[in-house]
Amino acid sequence: MMYCKAVTDQSTVRKFLEVPRMLYRNDPNWICPLDDDIRAVFDPQRNNFFQHGVCNRWILEDETGNPIGRIAAFVNNEKAGKNPQPTGGTGFFECPNDHDAARLLFDTARDWLRAQGMEAMDGPVNFGENDKYWGLLVEGFKPPSLGMNYNPPYYRELFESYGFKKLYDQYTNFLDAREPLPERFTKIADWVMQKPEYSFRHFSKAKLEKFIADFCEIYNDAWSDFENFTPIVPATIRESFRQMRPVMDEKIIWFAYHREEPIAFVVCLPDVNQLLRHVNGTLNLWGKLKFFWYKHVRKPDRLRIIVMGCKKRFQNHGIESALIRCLQKEVLPRGTITGVELAWVGDFNEKMLAIHAATGAKKDKVHRTYRYLFGS
Repeated sequence: MMYCKAVTDQSTVRKFLEVPRMLYRNDPNWICPLDDDIRAVFDPQRNNFFQHGVCNRWILEDETGNPIGRIAAFVNNEKAGKNPQPTGGTGFFECPNDHDAARLLFDTARDWLRAQGMEAMDGPVNFGENDKYWGLLVEGFKPPSLGMNYNPPYYRELFESYGFKKLYDQYTNFLDAREPLPERFTKIADWVMQKPEYSFRHFSKAKLEKFIADFCEIYNDAWSDFENFTPIVPATIRESFRQMRPVMDEKIIWFAYHREEPIAFVVCLPDVNQLLRHVNGTLNLWGKLKFFWYKHVRKPDRLRIIVMGCKKRFQNHGIESALIRCLQKEVLPRGTITGVELAWVGDFNEKMLAIHAATGAKKDKVHRTYRYLFGS
């Protein structure tokens, strides 16, 4: 007999964190997320989404009390009412290849969300922005980058047999940094960069608050026309930059300005999961020593563009191409980078997908977001 137990104390928190280690122990592709990053999602002191939402989480135990699965559910009050039916979210789903186990987990999340007044749930999603822990991997079962969901192929069947329907896909495309960018792309980018009214600057930790303000201004303009958009606030970006700080490279985060007005950005990070796979999610003293040792002997050879944005009136002006060119000019001379992931573009974002195609990038991974309607 299986049963779900709410996470209410340190013992159940530890079990929640240990479930994926147990399920993926024989999967060479899986890289354990950092425990502290997962804890932060559920910490009201670190996740500002608690200011306008609630969440709960559970572990699934077998008849002997061993944890074999987990799930979380969220209500973001700023977004829940923007759908035809009030919609919550579910995420951090982990489960053996067992339809009864999956049904019990999904039912638990559904019943809690229904008690919160919801009539549908999206999943797998995060209690936060969609740049981390979002979407079910349905193509490209290979080692994940930092913050990206990884799951076995059978999860798709568990979701779809329960009744989840595809809402949208998000694509991660891959660019071979050893190959030159297409000539047309380079010509456009260089032409834009030479225009005197534009300037391009990389991020500086010393000017953190300015760049946070610039990021919010650009983001809230660029995404305002997308369905269910809610403005991003400085606290959310400040926490994201705090989490990125240990692995951040100032010279691969770029902003574009038009006569000092912030108009576009690209945020890129080293693929530190190539190093974090050796610490098994734990950055205690021993984990930090291992991380810095591997960082010394083997620098990451991949980068990941985690988000790009451009104000609407400057789109289709070649600004995004110029930002990618800024990145190329910075990283190619290093001689260490072999590839760049261009992530996280929804199938509805035709403009950004066109930019990816113009670089010559190829489809590498697909993450799917589903919706399940509760019915009567």
